[in-house]
Amino acid sequence: MIRKLSLSALTALALSTGGALAAGGESHIEDFAFSFEGPFGKFDQMQLQRGLQVYTEVCSACHGLRYVPLRTLADEGGPQLPEDQVRAYAANLSIYDPELDEDRPRKATDHFPESGLDNAPDLSLMAKSRAGFHGPQGLGINQFLNGIGGPEYIASILNGYTGEEKEEAGTTYYENTAFPGGWIAMAPPLSDGHVEYADGHDNTVQAMSQDVAAFLMWTAEPKMMARKQAGLTAVIFLTVLTVLLYLTNKRLWAGLKGKKKHA
Repeated sequence: MIRKLSLSALTALALSTGGALAAGGESHIEDFAFSFEGPFGKFDQMQLQRGLQVYTEVCSACHGLRYVPLRTLADEGGPQLPEDQVRAYAANLSIYDPELDEDRPRKATDHFPESGLDNAPDLSLMAKSRAGFHGPQGLGINQFLNGIGGPEYIASILNGYTGEEKEEAGTTYYENTAFPGGWIAMAPPLSDGHVEYADGHDNTVQAMSQDVAAFLMWTAEPKMMARKQAGLTAVIFLTVLTVLLYLTNKRLWAGLKGKKKHA
């Protein structure tokens, strides 16, 4: 009985997987080189600031970051904006205050606004929730070195538009090589030169998509650098402790081992 159930489950899984691949095909996720990848990587402060600008001028029209406090824009390891700039940025965003029964400018202690459209997902945790690629045979080797590929997924989506579009049931779909199924309802949000950087940095679609993907990775993992530092400290401590224990053990048993040799 158990064998029959197992065979049935495997058959159903194979059929569903085969049907999914036949229906949409495999998506292509580009492996971009982000500065925060690997055990010693860290966020690029200037890239995070550019990503914040892309999010503000483009993505925030539809998508929100409701889990991200505005005050964290000044935190070390993040965009690290000056306090006065954070307050000014927050004041440009409004929020409904039930005590005042009206809208008021946001404060640094408030969070980013929620998504403006019901069908627009919140981007706070997007980089963690979307796995762009996996390690060989699921062993996690690639994840240990590069991560799960969330930022790569976001950047690939923004870069994956082919220019082809179609209409189904009154909805326009755009061909995208990175989106599962190959077609996405979101129109291409970026074009070359769409956002003007004050520092004159490259503002092609590929450059801007990597900037905003890095920023969204920071919103999902704002304490990544601190965790890496703590992990490195723990590894060094355990390594030193292991060496000390080995030397202590060798010294404690040296006399007994010497007697056995003479015997």
